[in-house]
Amino acid sequence: MAAADEQQQAHRPGAYKQKNKQHKHGKHRTKGEIGRENKGRVAVMALTKKQRRVIRKLDRRNKANQLRRNKKDSVLTEKRKLGSRDGPPHLVAVIALHARVDPGAVTKILRGEGLDGVVHEDQGVTGAKNSFGLVLPRFKQRFTFYTPDTADMHSLLDVAKIADSLVFVLESTEGWDSYGDYCLSSLFAQGLPSHALVCQGVADLAVKKRTESRRALSRLVESRFPESRLFSADSEQDATLLLRHLSAQKQRRLGFRSRRSYLLAQRATYIPNSSQTGTGGPVTGLGTLCVSGYIRGCPLQVNRLVHITGHGDFQLSQIDAPVDPLPIVTAAPRTAKPGRDVDMTDGGDGDMNGDVRVLMKADPEKRESLQAEAEVDPMDGEQTWPTEAELEEAEDGIQNRRVMKVPKGTSDYQAIWINDDAEEEEDDDDVDSCDDDEDGMMDDEMDGDNESQDAGSECASEGDDDDVEEEEEEEEISSSGHTGGDQKYDKEIDEAEEGEGLRRYREARANEMFPDEVDTPLDVPAKTRFQRYRGLKSFRSSPWDPLENLPPNYSRIYQFQNFERMRRRILADAASDEEGAMVGWYVTLHIVDVPPSVMESFLTGKPLVMVSLLPHEQKMSVMQMLVRQHPSNTEPIKSKEELVFQCGFRRFRASAIFSQHTSADKHKLERFLRPDAPTVMSVYAPITFPTAGVLVFKQRDNGMQDLVATGTLLSCDPRRVVLKRIVLSGHPFKINRRSAVVRYMFFNRDDILWFKPVELRTKWGRRGHIKEALGTHGHMKCVFDSQMPSQDSVLMNLYKRVYPRWTYDPYVPAPLPWVKREESPAFCDIDMD
Repeated sequence: MAAADEQQQAHRPGAYKQKNKQHKHGKHRTKGEIGRENKGRVAVMALTKKQRRVIRKLDRRNKANQLRRNKKDSVLTEKRKLGSRDGPPHLVAVIALHARVDPGAVTKILRGEGLDGVVHEDQGVTGAKNSFGLVLPRFKQRFTFYTPDTADMHSLLDVAKIADSLVFVLESTEGWDSYGDYCLSSLFAQGLPSHALVCQGVADLAVKKRTESRRALSRLVESRFPESRLFSADSEQDATLLLRHLSAQKQRRLGFRSRRSYLLAQRATYIPNSSQTGTGGPVTGLGTLCVSGYIRGCPLQVNRLVHITGHGDFQLSQIDAPVDPLPIVTAAPRTAKPGRDVDMTDGGDGDMNGDVRVLMKADPEKRESLQAEAEVDPMDGEQTWPTEAELEEAEDGIQNRRVMKVPKGTSDYQAIWINDDAEEEEDDDDVDSCDDDEDGMMDDEMDGDNESQDAGSECASEGDDDDVEEEEEEEEISSSGHTGGDQKYDKEIDEAEEGEGLRRYREARANEMFPDEVDTPLDVPAKTRFQRYRGLKSFRSSPWDPLENLPPNYSRIYQFQNFERMRRRILADAASDEEGAMVGWYVTLHIVDVPPSVMESFLTGKPLVMVSLLPHEQKMSVMQMLVRQHPSNTEPIKSKEELVFQCGFRRFRASAIFSQHTSADKHKLERFLRPDAPTVMSVYAPITFPTAGVLVFKQRDNGMQDLVATGTLLSCDPRRVVLKRIVLSGHPFKINRRSAVVRYMFFNRDDILWFKPVELRTKWGRRGHIKEALGTHGHMKCVFDSQMPSQDSVLMNLYKRVYPRWTYDPYVPAPLPWVKREESPAFCDIDMD
């Protein structure tokens, strides 16, 4: 048996034998072993799209909550600082909106003894009436009340720019008069800060009529102030409620002043340059103005420029820190003793009893320059002298004009195809590019040839036919000229009838008042009169180079490569800058090279407002303003007319051009300010970073200034292309199926050939082009896309780029006072209702 088994062969499995997975004894880890090795560490989990979306949403919500919380904290901090020990006093401007109300009565009640406050009569604004400081230890608040001259619109707007709150004094029955509504329109357009409404004269009414009067007055003011509360100013209790409301109300944030440092001058001294000692040659007639006041808005840097509203830009030399004249004390006499008079020669603040501490001095290397215009070097301009290659090309163009000998009676079309000797035929482009002088020479040659033809025919009629062999007469014509066929067409035209028809046609067209339409002159060729204009295939899509043929004034201005990016960067730096004199400090600014007229204006009681300029805001550029015509203005305002602008803290005179507000790269000029649509004004002015309100006034010959438009500052863009459009019109003389003979658009053949590439259009929507000129009196054959009706008119649009006029003047004369305005009959033209 054993032998038999040894001889038996073993089974060998085939290719389809099932192979089971072997069991690995003790070579794998259990879950417990894996947990002990990780020691509590959790592996990274692959999140699904839904989980990532939820996490991103939670992150965004958390970030928004953090930003909202930080902004709320900053607003609360700024509000708590206003009027407190750490911030500037609460500046309140009291404005009367009716001729029968007295703002002095309101300020008199605020001085009452029942308020338990300390009145500082000498800590108001020097020279201003009804201006004083008030400290309320019970509220831990301090106020500065200022009553501007309502008759002076410039003073009113300047005070409203920097005031923390406005108190409008209303009449008990009418609220405000026409001039008060005019003032409100200007204040709303400029930017209205926090305000309160005070009704004067309610206590004089009967007790039963007081409630009804207040209810009627509330309905009256709803149009301007829908959510405002009316306060009385007849007792000290009413004054306490008003002060509590002013200190606790929400402060409105105005963008044009929140990013800049500004100050209202409360004290000022002037030192002429002749009395100064030091190096550097002082400027004769100028001096140093020392201005004291509280810093508001942002920290003030000594190396920055300051702008005095209505007077210009200046530099600072140093900043001093005198003692705060309006401290919050818990125990003090009812009325503080006034300080000594201001010394006009010591250079410091006269009402300070302590030593003046110098905070910082300007660094001449880091101080910003007053240069407003770029330095113009006439040698840096584009050289217009032609090169040698251009001279050779022009010489070749003159020589290429050829005179051919052709058989008598040859038409223009046949003459083009005749080769003269060995010269080759020129291309159509070369024929079309012949200049106007050559066309004139061609016409002269044509006239001479016709005369020779007439003389030859007379000789032939005398019977001078001999046995002389007849030779084919030849004439010399230009390849681009014309022959006597046009003269035959001209003989059929009555010039007197043409002139009478032109007169009647112009009268009919003038009644339609078609926009931008101009008449083609008779004594001047159209190609000379409109040589700066060009045609556009499409106003929307046709290219126009913004750097082509710029005027000389563009070499004096500055432009940004990306204005929006620069604006964001500068405003972000201004918001995060913590250097310089901090907000709430009482400082003295030393402003150098100031004319004495600034001090004279301050001594007359006008407010002196200073604002620190951001980088580049002293440089000139082309500013764009988006405005709408004010409802009270009914007179037409023409483009390039001199106007008075109030843009942010600046006030200046300039001439602006008007254009449409569109999103395209080209904008059509508006000859007049449109009352039904927003308009963009382009003007040469110093750079100002938005946002800022814009008020536009028009000054009359008698000194009055009328508000004509309001709006906002749009951007600084010298590359904005503003195109002036003119429309040349023609009348269809003969109408065929798709062509027509048009007249009265041009009056000579050269003009038709010059404007031949420009597309034509009609009032009824047809489009076409000029095919050829007929005769020499301005008739032309035109082809259109469809047949035009007999009552249609043929139009041609021409465009040229226009620029503002350089008439910038930072000095604006004061408007006519309110009292004289009422005496002037022209004041009745302003309808405020």
